[in-house]
Amino acid sequence: MSISPFLRSPFTDLTGGIHSHQMLGRCQKEEGRYMDCLEAYGLDRGKVKCKHLFGDFHECQTHTKEFKRFMAMRRERDRQIANGTLKGDNQYVSPKVDSY
Repeated sequence: MSISPFLRSPFTDLTGGIHSHQMLGRCQKEEGRYMDCLEAYGLDRGKVKCKHLFGDFHECQTHTKEFKRFMAMRRERDRQIANGTLKGDNQYVSPKVDSY
């Protein structure tokens, strides 16, 4: 993972914000906390000390845990339909989007 540019110039300072979430991004708080931690510990120690903050930031970007929860709920519903627990109209009700 590369955080700082190899060659630093005024051009890299101007275009550095393109690859961040600070301009009204969904994950701007998580990225800000992670970058503050990296600034406090430095790049080398920060990668180890701030690993939990990077995990939060990565989850905000990728939604992997959210998707795994949704798939587990879908598998459970399919299992209940196969066992005959859900019948009639109840078997076609899909999980609500905000039920995770």
